[in-house]
Amino acid sequence: MPTNFIFILADDLGYADLGCYGGRAPVSPNIDRMAAEGLRFTRGYANSAVCSPTRFALATGRYQYRIRGAAEEPIGSTMRGDKVIGLPPEHPTLASRLAEAGYRTALIGKWHLGFPPAFGPLASGYHEHFGPLSGGVDYFTHQDSFGAHDLFEDGNEVHRDGYLTDLLSNRAVDFVQRSARSRQPFLLSLHYTAPHWPWETRDDGELAKSFGKGRPIYHLDGGSIHAYRRMIHHMDEGIGRVLGALDDGGIARDTIVVFTSDNGGERFSDNWPLVGGKMDLMEGGIRVPYVVRWPARTPAGTVTEQPAITMDWVPTFLEAAGTSAHPDYPSDGLSLVKTLGDPATVTERPLFWRMKHKEQRAMLAGRWKYLKINEHEYLFDVVSDERERANLAKRHPERLSEMRAGWETWDATMPPIPDEAGVRLVYGRKDMP
Repeated sequence: MPTNFIFILADDLGYADLGCYGGRAPVSPNIDRMAAEGLRFTRGYANSAVCSPTRFALATGRYQYRIRGAAEEPIGSTMRGDKVIGLPPEHPTLASRLAEAGYRTALIGKWHLGFPPAFGPLASGYHEHFGPLSGGVDYFTHQDSFGAHDLFEDGNEVHRDGYLTDLLSNRAVDFVQRSARSRQPFLLSLHYTAPHWPWETRDDGELAKSFGKGRPIYHLDGGSIHAYRRMIHHMDEGIGRVLGALDDGGIARDTIVVFTSDNGGERFSDNWPLVGGKMDLMEGGIRVPYVVRWPARTPAGTVTEQPAITMDWVPTFLEAAGTSAHPDYPSDGLSLVKTLGDPATVTERPLFWRMKHKEQRAMLAGRWKYLKINEHEYLFDVVSDERERANLAKRHPERLSEMRAGWETWDATMPPIPDEAGVRLVYGRKDMP
């Protein structure tokens, strides 16, 4: 039987928000069940500490810095119609390579990789798309941060009544059911907007109406830890229904399901014991949950210390499907197929990050992490000190120098960050030049 793929991406979910990662509230029974039935990564990372750049890496399997659009932190709604800032349609993607291999591909949820007419999911390998094209949207009015309606289906604007998380879950269940009937192998990219702001639960419809047509949604509007946790639970309920559809269709055994987040958590996230969050290259900004269920290969209830990063899932899925990356666009990621079969298998390799925001840079090599924020340099042992409280730079100056040089060598292989690239701490509003 061919292997099917479901990649579930939460938005701004913290490392420790889930029960299976020590979360303090019972918000994720279905994701926790996935962990009990599969594999949990303790050293999973996002390619960036902010949305769009991570999504470029997820689409391509390569460091996002290779594409101009990923220099935006993240892509803002003001870039509608821009012909440069986006995922170039000619660039091979996970979806396009699997489509070429005979897979049915669908993106249900957030795109955030550039706007039509130059960019879009159907131009980058997906046969189907339903969801928003921008970053943060209201869960009921489906308006973006400037008040523009943002819900699309296969390239056309559509209006649907309902809570966005539920609309995405419903469509995902429908896609799995159709795929089970057709028996065509499939890739489902289920990219929720939850628990990204505005922090609205299923019961907050009247609050959303108060925004009014065309009124912007603001980052500081509303929200609480209770609403945030409820939003995660709404998403988890949908994931439970998707898993149920796999079971009902008799295809669960041969389907790899991955759950993760695009970056670390934001205001109401519980990242304990990590420090930092979205927009930070500290562990709280880039370390994310990875839960994988693959009954055909992955032992249940296992844990791995394999360092993994978002772009790894592209070569992983391609290998499991019996295909590979385009020869002109080799992957920067590592296939995790061996680890999925034997969680004790750990392959060491360095990982790198950089951000225009605060001139941040980071390198991870084994237990050691080099971090620079503005002009301040740090060296941490993130295995024994995951909170990054003990700066060992003066104690190990040779290692600091070695890792600094390693980062600079890697950085020289990447295009420079353009001077005009923007940093947007709040969607739609530019906080740094």
